[in-house]
Amino acid sequence: MTTLTNPEPATTADDSQPPGGRRAKTSLGFNTRVSFPTGEAGRGLREGIELFQAAEALGYQSGWAYQRHFDNYLSSPIPFFAAAGQHTSRITLGSAVIPARFQEPILLAEAAGTADLLTGGRLQLAFSSGTDIWDDVFGGVDTDARTEGQRRLARFLTGVAGEPIHTVTTQKGIGGPPVGTELRVTPHSPGLRDRIWYGSGSVASAVTAARQGLRLITGTILHDVPEGRSFPEHQAHVIGEYRAAWATAHGTQAPPVAVAASVLPGPTPQLRETYAAYDLERRTHGPAASRPSGALAPTLSADLPAGIVMSPVYHGEPDEVAHAVLADPGLSVADEIVLFLPPAFDLGANVRLLGDLASTVAPLLGWVPAG
Repeated sequence: MTTLTNPEPATTADDSQPPGGRRAKTSLGFNTRVSFPTGEAGRGLREGIELFQAAEALGYQSGWAYQRHFDNYLSSPIPFFAAAGQHTSRITLGSAVIPARFQEPILLAEAAGTADLLTGGRLQLAFSSGTDIWDDVFGGVDTDARTEGQRRLARFLTGVAGEPIHTVTTQKGIGGPPVGTELRVTPHSPGLRDRIWYGSGSVASAVTAARQGLRLITGTILHDVPEGRSFPEHQAHVIGEYRAAWATAHGTQAPPVAVAASVLPGPTPQLRETYAAYDLERRTHGPAASRPSGALAPTLSADLPAGIVMSPVYHGEPDEVAHAVLADPGLSVADEIVLFLPPAFDLGANVRLLGDLASTVAPLLGWVPAG
């Protein structure tokens, strides 16, 4: 099992604020790529909805779906969430993450408002700035990818907040609004602006997110990690800097922080063997590990560029996994753990993993199921 040295003993649900800043996990979530073999997208999307239903029945508070273009994964999360919302009643529906660089912000704000209203205010959208990887498809810009991503994100935030996005200065066409009309995104969903997150992989982006009033979720890859610092240590540092920046910018306590993590408790020898094989594949192939049949292979391998570090995989006996999680500095100081589901796992394997985490490890972290 991947673990840390000298793990601390497991605690009970009464230890809401134990020594060292460890926080009880007030929320439990999962992150799926809604993956599918080539030619089976319809089945994959339907099983994605079934996964949200199963997680809700287990008491999970949140479900998240990753966006990936031009591959065997979910590419358009907003309509997926609108559909999943019709088959669930309580679990929140989150994107982790949407690259703002490729979005038309006003159209996205309209779609987000529509989906949020249809799902009873359960939408939670996490963004990143994005890169220039798809500029040949979506079009390039004169500025760098991060600057453009932040520009589009700011315009989206204005739209979902219900603020004016444009004032009509000239009369155009037939039946258009009169000069002087302030245009706002419709439909407007009150409260959605407060449920916008940023998927941060570095201290700089976490601090920026805090200043923008965005909630924080960190993923399984971190950037700008100093040499000699482990993933868990740097994740804790990122979270600490975010909370400090929030307090400075807003004078209040930061909202709950979520972290994506690979936490795979194996109650049976067969499951422990499966999870150990996944860990080995991930350490051997990096982001290219665990792909559905026909999926594109990422250009990154386990030999990542300097400053980029992947999270550990915690697997083994449930008690051992709980000890390792409690000893992990980053997971300890977070408020919510979001289980990263291996993309090649099928629906049955994912539901089994969700159930085992909820019944074995999560209660030792202070988690109480919803409903």
